[in-house]
Amino acid sequence: MRKEKRIWKTAWKFHAEAEVKGIGIVPMTFIRAPYIESAEKDVEVLAVVEGKTVGVKYGNQLAFAFHPELDEDIRIHQKFLDIVKESV
Repeated sequence: MRKEKRIWKTAWKFHAEAEVKGIGIVPMTFIRAPYIESAEKDVEVLAVVEGKTVGVKYGNQLAFAFHPELDEDIRIHQKFLDIVKESV
């Protein structure tokens, strides 16, 4: 797994590139830099940046601390659509 790379940062927003499990290295734009503080054992951690969990999967649900809609990479959206297709 490649270590994440911070690209730029402002006072309340930053951009990084890091691995999302099952997808690969993706661009990540954070606003107010939140993270997932803890996760139960049945929650799969998908992404970590600077030692903080920023992506998880629980059953057919995805949650990210960054905003994939702010970048041009559509693989996270595609993963979501694949999960929806599998559940119907």
